[in-house]
Amino acid sequence: MKRLFDLVVAVTLLIVFLPIIGIVAILVRMKLGSPIIFKQMRPGLHVKPIRILKFRTMTDAIDKDGRPLPDSIRLTPFGEFLRKYSLDELLQLINVIKGDLSLVGPRPLLEEYLPLYTVEQAKRHNVRPGITGWAQVNGRNAISWEEKFNLDVWYVENQSFLLDLKILVLTLSKVLRSEGIQNGKHATMPIFEGSMKNVEQ
Repeated sequence: MKRLFDLVVAVTLLIVFLPIIGIVAILVRMKLGSPIIFKQMRPGLHVKPIRILKFRTMTDAIDKDGRPLPDSIRLTPFGEFLRKYSLDELLQLINVIKGDLSLVGPRPLLEEYLPLYTVEQAKRHNVRPGITGWAQVNGRNAISWEEKFNLDVWYVENQSFLLDLKILVLTLSKVLRSEGIQNGKHATMPIFEGSMKNVEQ
């Protein structure tokens, strides 16, 4: 039932938001250049690699050694606006239609984080990742990695259709109020370097 619900809602939303997606695509091309779509491999259900689609929000600015500058410098005001209202993630409806993502589930993170998870934290991969999730409506980027993973695992162990509906409603509220976008002074979520449990091991 969850997959059918995801498919029906994602197709409907993609059709409804098609004009907005077209406008955003044009503006990204004008303000940030090409490519307009950011693609990145992330671990999906049972850690199977999936390719996530998002609108580009950062420039390609690099330092004298050819390394990308910090996110806070590469993230433009326009890109920040896209993130503020989650417009950069509209393309992930395509990921939902393809079956890579669910509407609700733990957010798919970087593949290089996989060796850093504790056994408990790794449970977040026992369900299909989502566009939004329990962690997103309970702090988003404003909470620590440990809190985020605890919330993800709680969702995995308590998921239900009614909980998904609750999360979708709360997500709309959070997006409209632009809550939890930044983590302290960081423009985006800081890099996960492993929990203290991993360090102690």
